[in-house]
Amino acid sequence: MPPKKRNSGTAQSKEAKSAESVSADKKESPELSFKKHRDKDAEFVTLCKSLHVTDLVCDRAWALWKTVQESMDEIADSQKRVWGACLFVSGTDADVACFTVTQVLKAVSLNVKQFVALVWKLDVNLDTISTKVNSALTRLEKKYDVSLALYQRFEKERKTMRSCWTMFLLAKGRALQMEDDLVISFQLLLCTLELFIKRCPPDLLQPLYKSAISKVQSPPTRTSRRSQSKAKSKPLEPEVDLQLLKTLCNENDCNAEEVKNVYQTSFSAFLDSLDLSKSPDFPQAKDLNQQYEEHYLKSRDIDGRLFFDGDETVFAPKVKISHVERTPKKNQPDDDVLIPPQTPIRAAMTSIQQLRGDLTSSGDQPSTNLATYFKNCTVDPMQAVLSRLETLEQAFSQRFGLAVGPRCIVLGCQRFKLGVRLYYKIMEAMLKSEEKRLSVQNFSKLLNDSTFHTSLLACALEVVMATYGGGSFKTGGYNHDAAGDPVETDLCFPWILDVVDLPAFDFYKVIESFIKAEPTLSKDIVKHLETCENLIMERIAWRTDSPLFELLKQEHGGGAADQVETPASFSQPLQHNHTAADLYLSPMRPGLRVLPPESPATPGSQAPSQPLTQPAGQTPRLPKSNSLSLFYKKLYRLAYSRLQILCSYLLSSHPELEPIIWTLFQHTLQHEHELMRDRHLDQLMMSAMYAICKVKSVDLRFKTIVTAYKNMPNTNQETFKHVLITEGHYDSIIVFYNQVFMQKLKTNILQYASTRPPTLSPIPQIPRSPYKFPNSPLRVPGSNNVYISPPEKLTHVPGMLVSIGESFGLSNRFQKINQMVNSSERSFKRTLDLGSAPKPLKRLRFDVDGQDEGDGRLVINTVRMQEQKMKEDAESKKE
Repeated sequence: MPPKKRNSGTAQSKEAKSAESVSADKKESPELSFKKHRDKDAEFVTLCKSLHVTDLVCDRAWALWKTVQESMDEIADSQKRVWGACLFVSGTDADVACFTVTQVLKAVSLNVKQFVALVWKLDVNLDTISTKVNSALTRLEKKYDVSLALYQRFEKERKTMRSCWTMFLLAKGRALQMEDDLVISFQLLLCTLELFIKRCPPDLLQPLYKSAISKVQSPPTRTSRRSQSKAKSKPLEPEVDLQLLKTLCNENDCNAEEVKNVYQTSFSAFLDSLDLSKSPDFPQAKDLNQQYEEHYLKSRDIDGRLFFDGDETVFAPKVKISHVERTPKKNQPDDDVLIPPQTPIRAAMTSIQQLRGDLTSSGDQPSTNLATYFKNCTVDPMQAVLSRLETLEQAFSQRFGLAVGPRCIVLGCQRFKLGVRLYYKIMEAMLKSEEKRLSVQNFSKLLNDSTFHTSLLACALEVVMATYGGGSFKTGGYNHDAAGDPVETDLCFPWILDVVDLPAFDFYKVIESFIKAEPTLSKDIVKHLETCENLIMERIAWRTDSPLFELLKQEHGGGAADQVETPASFSQPLQHNHTAADLYLSPMRPGLRVLPPESPATPGSQAPSQPLTQPAGQTPRLPKSNSLSLFYKKLYRLAYSRLQILCSYLLSSHPELEPIIWTLFQHTLQHEHELMRDRHLDQLMMSAMYAICKVKSVDLRFKTIVTAYKNMPNTNQETFKHVLITEGHYDSIIVFYNQVFMQKLKTNILQYASTRPPTLSPIPQIPRSPYKFPNSPLRVPGSNNVYISPPEKLTHVPGMLVSIGESFGLSNRFQKINQMVNSSERSFKRTLDLGSAPKPLKRLRFDVDGQDEGDGRLVINTVRMQEQKMKEDAESKKE
C-alpha cells in the first residue's frame, strides 16, 4: 500500500492560499455572487466558487454545459464531473488562470485518465473542443504519462526520501521546456538520485550504491558551520561522483556520458537557481516544497508530489506500483529465460542502447571505403559534405536548445553526431548497392547533389530523434512564454524538415532506400518512417511552397510521355526498381537529357530511353519524373486503403458505393490536384463519400462521416475542423464541401446520377507494407537453428531448403521440419506475476506422419509457392 500522505493538510492549505492569492490578483475575478448567477444550478456555482473561477469562465462553462447536456448519455450520476470538464475547457480557451488541473481533479473526484476521457467526450457535436484545448489536453496527458513512468522507476529508490522526488519535479519544471521528454527527464532523475545518494548515511544505502560512492561527504564541523554563518551563502557545487553516476546508469541501461552532460549543464544550472539562503549545505524539504508549489501553481498543471502520496487523482484504481517493474534475476543454469516487463523507460533505454550498439563501428568521419567513393568522383564532394554538416549541426543544436531548454544544446550536439554516424553508414551501404547494380564507381552527380545529402542526413536524424522520443508526431507543439510569444516545444516529425530547410517531397525520396540499406532498424523505427512517408503523402507534401506542384504543372502541361500513373497499373503490385539515386536525379523538369559523349554511364547520366532526335513536325515525347510517378503510385494506394476503412465503418450495407466513391476520389487527385494545396488527403476522401451518397440517395450525414472518421487510426480533429476555404480563411469540412469541393466538381459529381456514369477506376492492389521483408533471414523465436528467409534473399546455410507449395519428395521431410522446430524447449515468462507458470512459445507444426530425422537449419521460401499457384491458376483457366 502507498504510504499515508505526510503534511498533506499543510500542503493543501498552502495550495488553497496560493490559489486564492492568484485569483485575488485578477481584476476580472471578484467573488462570485449567487445573485449574479441565479440562472445557474446552485451546486455548479458552489463548484465555481471553490475553484475561484471568474465570471467569464463561469458563464462560458455553463453555456457549454447546456450545449452538451442533451447530447451526452448517462450524465445524471456524473453531473458535477462534467461541470469540472466544462470549466477546464472554458478556462483553457479563455486563457484564464483560475485553478490547477489537480485542484479540479480533487473537486470532482476523478483521476487524470478519467478526466481526460471525459473532456474528449464533451466533443459530441465535433465543434466543442477547440484546437487550443486539444493541444493542451494532449500535452497534459503526455506529461502525465511521462511523470507516471518516472515515478514507477523512482519507486525502486523510495528510501532516498520525498525531498529527492520533489527536487526532481522542480528540476524538470525549471530546466526543461519539454517536460514530456521521457529520456531527458529520466536523465535528470538519475542526476537527482546521484545528488541524494551520495549525501545519505552509508547505513541507509544498498550495498551496490555504498560501494559505488567514491567519497562520502561528511557533515560540516562546528567550525565550518560558524564560518558558513558569517560567509555569504553559496549555491551547491555540482561536483558529480562519476563512479556513482556510472553505477546508476549501468543499472538503468542509460548512457553515462549523456547523463554526465545533463548533470554539468541543465542540472547544475538548476542547482544554481535554488534559493538556498537558509540551507547552504543542502536544500531543506520545506524550501523545496515551497519552491515547487510556486512552480506548480504557476503552471496550472498536475501536482507531481501526489505520486509519492499514492493519491487517487494520479493513479488508476487498484494499481500496485511495487509490481509494475522488477529487475530480473540473473539467469542461472537450466533456468527459464525471464523477460522483464517492457515499461516505457526500459523500452526507451533499450532502443537507445540498440542504436548506439549498431553505430559502434561507425565513426564521426567518412570511412575509408566512403572516402574512396568520394575520391572516385569527377568532383570530390568531401569538402562540401563536411561544410554542410558543420552548418546543419549548428542549426540543429540551436533549434534543439530552443525546444528543450537553453542548457540542452550540448545534448542536441550529441544526437546530431549519432545522426552523422548513421548518415555515413547508410550512404556507404547505398553506394555499395549502386556499384553492384550498375558496375560503376563514379557517383559524382549523386554525391554532389545537395538535396540528396540533406535528405539522407535528415532521415538519419529522424531515426535518432524517434529513438529518443518514442516516435510520435506533431499535433500542435507550441506553448507561450511569459511575453506571450510562441515557444516551440515539440521535436516530433516534421520538425527535422524545418530545421534543415528540406521540402517534404524531397525527403520522401530517400525513405524506402534508407530502410532497405539498414537491416538493423527496429520494427518500431521502420513503422515510424513508414508513417512519416504517409504523412508526407497525405498532407505535408501538399504545402503551397512544395516542389510537387511545379512537377505536376509540368507533367500535365509539358507534353510528358505518360500520365503520372495510368489507372491500368492500379491492379499491379507496387513493385519498382527505383533507388534513391534514380529519384534524386530524375528529371525535375520534363525535357531531353543528352548524355555528353565523354561522360561515363553513372547514376543519373544513363542514356535516355527516348531517342535524342524526333521526326520533323512531331512534338517530342518527354520523359516523366520517376519521383513523381512513384509518389502517385504510393499516394493512390494510401488513399484507397483509407477509403476502404471508412467504407467498412459506414457503408457495409452498400458495398456497391465503394468503387464509385474511389473513382471520384481518384479523379480528384489526378485531375484536380489543386484541391490538395494546403489541405489533407482525408478531406477530399470524406467529401467524395458525402457527394456520392447524396447523388445515390443514401442517407449519410456529414456528422456521421466525421464521427466514424475520428475512430480511424492516425487521425486528428484539425483535419475536419480546420480546413482551408480561401487564402487565410479556415472553417469546417462541411463549409469546405459546400463552398469549394462541390463548386469545383459539381459537373463531375452529377454524372454519377446519370444513366451513363463515368467508367470506374481500377482498384489499387494494397500491399501490407513495402518494408515488411528485412535483408537477412529471421530466426524463429525460441529456436537457434530455424530461420525464415524472405523471397530473393535466400542465404546459403547448411541444412534443408524447403519451398512451400512445391512437391519435394517424401513426407518424412515435413516431420524433420516439425522436429527441428519443436526441438527448442526455451520458454519465456510474459507476466508481471513472477510466481506464475511460464507460457511456452507457440510452435510451427506440420501435421504429416513420418519418422524423426536429424537436426539442421531451415529456410522457408515463398517464391516457388507463388509460382506454383500461378501455374495452377493458368491450368484451371485452360480447362
